[in-house]
Amino acid sequence: MLTEQEIMAEFKEAEAILSGHFILSSGLHSDTYLQCARVLMNPKRAEKLCAALAEKLKNTLGGSPIDLVVAPAMGGVIVGYEMGRQLGVETIFCEREAGEFTLRRGFTIPEGANILLVEDVVTTGKSSLETVECINRHGGKVVAEASLIDRSNGKHGLPFPLVSLLTLDVKSYPADHLPEHLAGTQAVKPGSRFLVK
Repeated sequence: MLTEQEIMAEFKEAEAILSGHFILSSGLHSDTYLQCARVLMNPKRAEKLCAALAEKLKNTLGGSPIDLVVAPAMGGVIVGYEMGRQLGVETIFCEREAGEFTLRRGFTIPEGANILLVEDVVTTGKSSLETVECINRHGGKVVAEASLIDRSNGKHGLPFPLVSLLTLDVKSYPADHLPEHLAGTQAVKPGSRFLVK
């Protein structure tokens, strides 16, 4: 099992912890952004981190079966694939269509399937809960979520276990309550939620 220091070293080596003024997918602002795509772009690093996350998940869930991994696009696609590979189960992803998560590309969920939801980072849990709605509509049942990073400070509101490789206390703020060091600075949106075709 990787230590917290070893995990942080992987993120730092990948230059995946950014400082500045960011608008997160949740709409909140932060001075820190975790660009997990930079960590996952190296296959060996992705394998190492997801193997550690899969081990932690197995320890948490015991013998509870996972039938399928489902991840939201974009951020969850790579980590979802690698978690499915580590667990030996198929992986699919949902993507936004008219602002709502749906299954495309011929993906289906068997009725009553035990689903592992996988994301790269959990902040407010909003994307996770939207993904759960999609899974529920298609007959699946989420039994747990796995993420590389939990930066929710325990406020995600998920009705199932959240197993993360690393929990970080990174502050986030509503747009109308920015701290002095962010107020008046230009914010960027590095995530994919608001991409327009």
